[in-house]
Amino acid sequence: EQVLRAFLPAAVRRKGQTHLSTTVVRPADTFAETNMEGLKGKQLDVMRAVILEGSIELSILQKRCSCSASPIKTLEKNGFLVVAKETKRRDPLADNKILPTKHLELMPEQEDALQDVLQAMKPAEKGKSKQHVVLLYGVTGSGKTEVYLQAIDRVLKEGKGAIVLVPEIALTPQTVERFVGRFGARTAVLHSMLSDGERHDEWHRIREGKADIVVGARSAVFAPVQNLGLIVVDEEHENSYKQEDVPRYSARDVAVMRGYIEKCAVLLGSATPSLESWNNAKTGKYKLSVLPKRADDRKMPLMRIIDMRLQTSGEKKTGILSKDLVEAIRTRLERAEQVILFLNRRGFSSSLMCPNCGYVASCDNCSVSYTYHRSEEALMCHLCGDSRKVPQRCPSCSDPSFKYSGLGTQRVESVVKACFPHANVQRMDADVTRRKHSHANILGDFRSGKTDILIGTQMIAKGLHFPNVTLVGVVFADLSLHIPDFRAGERTFQLLAQVSGRAGRGEVSGEVLVQTYTPFHAAVQAARRLEFENFCDQEMEFRKELMYPPFGHLACILVRGKSETKVSFFANTIAARLGKAVSEGVKVADAIPAPIARIRSEYRYQILLRAKSARSIQTPVSAVLADIKMPKEVACSVDMDAVSLM
Repeated sequence: EQVLRAFLPAAVRRKGQTHLSTTVVRPADTFAETNMEGLKGKQLDVMRAVILEGSIELSILQKRCSCSASPIKTLEKNGFLVVAKETKRRDPLADNKILPTKHLELMPEQEDALQDVLQAMKPAEKGKSKQHVVLLYGVTGSGKTEVYLQAIDRVLKEGKGAIVLVPEIALTPQTVERFVGRFGARTAVLHSMLSDGERHDEWHRIREGKADIVVGARSAVFAPVQNLGLIVVDEEHENSYKQEDVPRYSARDVAVMRGYIEKCAVLLGSATPSLESWNNAKTGKYKLSVLPKRADDRKMPLMRIIDMRLQTSGEKKTGILSKDLVEAIRTRLERAEQVILFLNRRGFSSSLMCPNCGYVASCDNCSVSYTYHRSEEALMCHLCGDSRKVPQRCPSCSDPSFKYSGLGTQRVESVVKACFPHANVQRMDADVTRRKHSHANILGDFRSGKTDILIGTQMIAKGLHFPNVTLVGVVFADLSLHIPDFRAGERTFQLLAQVSGRAGRGEVSGEVLVQTYTPFHAAVQAARRLEFENFCDQEMEFRKELMYPPFGHLACILVRGKSETKVSFFANTIAARLGKAVSEGVKVADAIPAPIARIRSEYRYQILLRAKSARSIQTPVSAVLADIKMPKEVACSVDMDAVSLM
């Protein structure tokens, strides 16, 4: 019960938060317009306004008619009006104008996928088990969303409800528009950008059965939908479905388990499925449906790899945009087509360094360098949030010159504006999307054609549909490739394949230019050829040999505290005891500093465990941690089936 309550919106848990009430005025049931003959002055103005609206808030009525409450009370006393308290819904979509849509004609592959979902929705025959999970593997632009919509339509006709999960808040406005356009007010929205009041009202609408379709981020998997018939997990491979804080959970895995418990179908959709889901489909645990081509037989975008080693050879400075990419952007602007530039790092420069003494501005609380943000003229730590002004001189040697190394979206924006001064350039990252509706406003401007070039992080890399985008440029494809994580290759392939899918979704074919310093890496080459299955085969062999997921379970024990000596001691103690407590076949790694060794002034050590069975990890870990008395200044957490090892 405590875990489930953690997922209730704060506004629902808070005792003082209630439904918002307002006073409304409407014509009395016995009222007839012929009775207005004797009315004049403010009373006549009030009656005309109420008749025009049918029902109107008291405060709005008084403002519109420039009157006090006196004429309204007189009309109520004489039986003309009814003044009553009503619950006012705080609607997160109140300012949106969403046009209704109709079902599109499905291609044969889409129809087959829909039938697979409908089959999963049917109850199992007595004494037989059935696959309640369908993995919909469809290339970008293949019409997965239309399959979702028509599957949910069948669910609603059976009197059941549905949940649709999306990985990024940036995807929510466009996804919500599609579902509200198809199903109207039956759709509710749940995500972190809602106000407390909006979240409170949406949650209660779902609980009371007034909304039977829920669209939201990972916590929406716990929405109180009555008689649940289908859960859709869009972009099921995304890491953002895993909550890293307590209580730790994977929304995708919770969706599969909730579907099993409530006997409803679960539809996992992706153009680049996770290796775990792909393995489940290949071994028969999930039903696999494939959409191998784009809707209306549109061509997949042509991807070109640009070797930045050749672009910068013989030059003193490293170029941010290659000559090929600059020329491609210029061509698109001349054709009045749109461009997306992708770089998965915000800020202007990733570090500030003194070229004289080698000093690097680093965060005092974390083992990372500060990121320079030009728009704020500040150095910021992206881990703890600490910020400080840019020093006038080097704190170490007092040299006034600094070197800004690395790049972020702010720097790319600056370069693009200098290269194309007449283009309308917009940036979309965590720095410019903090305000409410900022995601929808930026994407709305891009959809309407007000923005020519959109620069952004991974929030623009997936799920978005803009038919006029014909060029996607990946500024630096190596960011996710060389991190110390066994999933680095998989994530790089997924990002490149997903962001390339934003191009050529309209009548004009698209092109993708990928700038990289490692052009022959297997992940980059597989993304260029869109060879998902071949990439999976190679990656699976590596995972199988080392017992990494999906061929084993991976647990990460994190020990952290202010004293590095104590953290190291207890981490090594836990590792030593686990080595003796685990059964044969469980691999326990030595306790080592985490890749990011310190965050918020706490030192971090981690121990990794791998085994084919989750229970063979959980049992000894629980026993060892229960037996060790940890001091108050040292904390220990266990992440089962860990996604991030940083």
